[in-house]
Amino acid sequence: MVLKLSLKLLKFQRIMAANYSSKPSTELPLRFVQFIRKNESNKQLGVLANDGLTLHPLPNGTCDNSMINLIKQDANEIGKNLSSLKSEQLNADIELLPPVTNPEKIVCIGLNYLDHCLEQNKPKPKEPMFFSKFASTLVGPAGNVIAHKVSNKIDFEVELAVIIGKEAKNVSKEHALDYVFGYSVAQDISARDWQKERNGGQFLIGKSMDSFCPLGPAIVHKSLVEDPHNLQIITRINGVEKQNGNTKDMIYKIDDIIHELTKSITLKPGDVILTGTPAGVGMHRNPPEYLKPGDVIESEIQSVGKLLNKVVADE
Repeated sequence: MVLKLSLKLLKFQRIMAANYSSKPSTELPLRFVQFIRKNESNKQLGVLANDGLTLHPLPNGTCDNSMINLIKQDANEIGKNLSSLKSEQLNADIELLPPVTNPEKIVCIGLNYLDHCLEQNKPKPKEPMFFSKFASTLVGPAGNVIAHKVSNKIDFEVELAVIIGKEAKNVSKEHALDYVFGYSVAQDISARDWQKERNGGQFLIGKSMDSFCPLGPAIVHKSLVEDPHNLQIITRINGVEKQNGNTKDMIYKIDDIIHELTKSITLKPGDVILTGTPAGVGMHRNPPEYLKPGDVIESEIQSVGKLLNKVVADE
């Protein structure tokens, strides 16, 4: 068992290390995580260093150990308090959680990459197509995805996640990015039979089964992402590349999305927006390729990070 844990950790560390700058820096980057220690019940907040392997825990009780409370703080003030933090290496006794675990909303947008529209012979939408997922779908960057017995058409969709930083209502497109705190990597796991064939055509169950939203590994503050609309975005299944796109190909950009949403919905700090997926999903392959127990999903976004999630049987 210990050997299995060590191998799993080693593989995950290699993936994490590949996603962060190797440039020397005297300051800690604003890459915020939530984690829990083995045999403890309370989650803590921390910061990941540039190597992706070194964790700097924030003092226990910081912001009441709430990522949403931290998000509400001024990022510059947060940064001033990081230099004195102690560090430790990620190890098998530390589990990285989804960087936000209790958002008020997870809002998703469908058909937001032109190549994803083309692979299913659908026209570009005339307006953003929104749907939602429950917060109970969230799992961490190395959490398991359950192959639920009620579905045999479970699919993958890598997406750039936007984390809202402050309350937003009736926001102009010009000021929309001011309301973003940071970015993360997400997988919009989907039971296509429930999304397309059952439940009266409503997406909710097909998108909201337990474990259907891996998120992480960190919330990367927007100051570290030069252009969120020019990031390579990739999915690999069992090491084989299935999706390879770029966020520049979004039909509706992040400012469009926030502007349209806040005409009628108030976004709150910690809310998560999934911004769509490029072509290559399993449903539209020939023949279709659906996830099964034992599969490993790698989800990578340039400058943001990677997820490594194993598909496990429903028990």
